[in-house]
Amino acid sequence: MSDKQKTIKKPVSLQGVGLHTGRDVVMTFKPAPENHGFKFLRTDLEEKPVIDALAENAADTTRGTTIEKDGVRIATVEHSLAALAGLEIDNAIIEINGPETPIMDGSARFFVEALLEAGIEEQTTDRNYYNITEPVEYRVDEKDSEIVAVPADRFKISSMIDYNTSVLKIQHAQMDDISEFKEGFSRARTFVFLHELEQLFTQEHLIRGGNLNNAIVFVNKKISQGDLDHIAEKLGRDSVDVMEEGILNNLELEYENEPARHKLLDILGDLALIGRPLKGYFIAKRPGHKTNVEFASMIRKKIMKDEHQKEKEAPQIDWLNPPLYDINKIKNILPHRPPFLLIDRVYSITGNEVIGMKNVTMNESFFVGHFPEEPLMPGVLQIEAMAQAGGILALHQVEDPQEYSTYFLKIDKVRFRKKVEPGDTLVFKLTLVSPIRRGLCHMEGKAFVGDTIVTEADLLAQITRKK
Repeated sequence: MSDKQKTIKKPVSLQGVGLHTGRDVVMTFKPAPENHGFKFLRTDLEEKPVIDALAENAADTTRGTTIEKDGVRIATVEHSLAALAGLEIDNAIIEINGPETPIMDGSARFFVEALLEAGIEEQTTDRNYYNITEPVEYRVDEKDSEIVAVPADRFKISSMIDYNTSVLKIQHAQMDDISEFKEGFSRARTFVFLHELEQLFTQEHLIRGGNLNNAIVFVNKKISQGDLDHIAEKLGRDSVDVMEEGILNNLELEYENEPARHKLLDILGDLALIGRPLKGYFIAKRPGHKTNVEFASMIRKKIMKDEHQKEKEAPQIDWLNPPLYDINKIKNILPHRPPFLLIDRVYSITGNEVIGMKNVTMNESFFVGHFPEEPLMPGVLQIEAMAQAGGILALHQVEDPQEYSTYFLKIDKVRFRKKVEPGDTLVFKLTLVSPIRRGLCHMEGKAFVGDTIVTEADLLAQITRKK
């Protein structure tokens, strides 16, 4: 099984009504580059605003999950996100000409079929998994609802529902591997109880697009013919009946435990708001969108905190091991020479990251005139040294690197945090912000002395062939 990121090969569209707004909308999935994630774009608004499908943008979890940014909303995103996540797609643009995704039949089936029709394309960058390394729990006491995540070597979910009714007894569903999603869960439709339906009809902003083609309605009490006729009128039907199983005249269930499977589908879609593929076993009891989204938000905050801490951590170098590039190998790639060759060694290049080093000695020529009474390494030379380490990373990506040069087009977000003095060892860590395209190399750089960041900057370089 490939662990590369994936997108779709071509755009694909669906048309339908929003469950709550009742508005007819067109939604189009489009390919997106590596590390893009899922982003919704409102094509019906002049500014074409984009909303990242991330937990911090979750705005409402009433009868579905709504995301919002700068006052612009998109409702009921969970089924389309479940389809993307269930097919292990990492990057997509979702264009929509209204405030809510189409409900279709209340499942993820039609989204899955559309995405498979578009075709899934493997990209070059590795998937960036978040591994659950210790138990994590979130609980909503008033709803007796909870999600627990424990370590596992792959992504797994189990879901238990219990509505304390005779028509819908305790149900369980389990997905042991994401490959089971398409056949085992994508057709599971949303459901509602009849007494909830009556309440929802009284709320102007809910289920305007609801009908018996996009939800299972469970009847958990005796109902008069007059009430049935009233419901039929609301649903735009001549009549409705109650089947023996206690389901308002609906089609046969797709799965024996379809409600539990749909709840699992919802969990998958809401967990997509974490923004990373996951490895762990997620166990849900009486789940709902509120619990799902708040759990996803908790995990996302933990990821952001961990990544922020990791960014500050100095690279760990085994000084006893020989470097990947010593000074002679560096001179074979970079055109610079003393006193402007400012990198002594490159210790590692792993994927999209380089670790380089410079020993700052009292013999540096710039100390003669730069604050000679209190020798300091000029900030511009720290940036130049960082750029040279970045140049090694950029040229490492091409064949015959000695035939190319890197020229920096832009330096941004520069911060000098601490003085660099004779005797310091500068360690540079540069990371690609995005894949190199058309010779453009965008990097985030940090320089450390010991465990302390002394300098940081964003660098944009152009790789060009030498004349």
